[in-house]
Amino acid sequence: MENALNIPFSVLDLAPIRRGGTAAESFRNTLDLARHAERWGYRRFWLAEHHSIPGVASAATAVLIAHVAGGTSRIRVGSGGIMLPNHAPLVIAEQFGTLESLFPGRIDLGVGRAPGGDRRTTWALRRHLGSSGDTFPDDLIELMAYFRPGGPGNGVHAVPGEGLSVPVWLLGSSDFSARLAARLGLPFAFASHFAPDFLLGALDIYRREFEPSDVLDKPYAMVGVNVFAADTDEEARRLFTSLQQTFLNLVRGLPREIPPPVDSMDRLWTPAEQSQVDRMTRYSAVGSAETVRLGLQEIVRTTRADELILASQIFDHAARLRSYEIAAGLRGLQPSAQAQPASAGIVP
Repeated sequence: MENALNIPFSVLDLAPIRRGGTAAESFRNTLDLARHAERWGYRRFWLAEHHSIPGVASAATAVLIAHVAGGTSRIRVGSGGIMLPNHAPLVIAEQFGTLESLFPGRIDLGVGRAPGGDRRTTWALRRHLGSSGDTFPDDLIELMAYFRPGGPGNGVHAVPGEGLSVPVWLLGSSDFSARLAARLGLPFAFASHFAPDFLLGALDIYRREFEPSDVLDKPYAMVGVNVFAADTDEEARRLFTSLQQTFLNLVRGLPREIPPPVDSMDRLWTPAEQSQVDRMTRYSAVGSAETVRLGLQEIVRTTRADELILASQIFDHAARLRSYEIAAGLRGLQPSAQAQPASAGIVP
């Protein structure tokens, strides 16, 4: 158990907009967090595509990746993820080919098949694109082909993009994504920080059915965890109420900006709502450094994760920085001590 946290830690950020704040403030805070994460030795900094959600400013994900990568120098920056059905594969290949050309060796492309918004938003995004979850495997294969020398062989070329080494990750919260990642020999990231129900089963399928590829010779699984670390357990639990309120709003179908923490959630939710929020946030480590260490050790033990990606939607930016600082210290991360790639084509 002593070495249970000797795996890479990464950051998942949504450029959260707090109540009373603005997207501009969120972008400043995101870049500041990325710079701190780089100094603290986090492996990668990922941004997620969401749409029409008042508390999330990372909708134009590729643009924000460029902002973060341009303001840092070493940390890998990428998407966690780009929602592939919302875009033509060629467009994504061109965007990430551009990013890789600007910031060589530092860009990750994580893709998912969820819409990243409600039904009306999904229609507004896709219009007549014709893409859907049903075509996701074919769209993913087409996207990956645009990065190969010579492209997919259909006479269409991603410029820039073609011939560049852009690591592709498959994101998911179900056995569908696990099976597809295994069949294609891709690294797999599970969204257990908000949809944990199928985590262990999906990881088992991914590892059992994995087929080595030209980019990865053995399974590589990343697990999403909410981390709210503070100097005391009581302070961390109070900070955590911002996420609980955020998920409560989602349960009610009323997404809002990130709310400030409260002393107690007791009068804010019904028992049924509390049960649902507790289920969604099951993979969370909340507390002082020692409490969080024990929580993360247990998650690593049960999931056998190769990497943890930590989400901390904390209302106060200074408290968010402190949370990530505490978490980084739990595994003694140092930039020079990062593990070498376990495969030829990706940087897990």
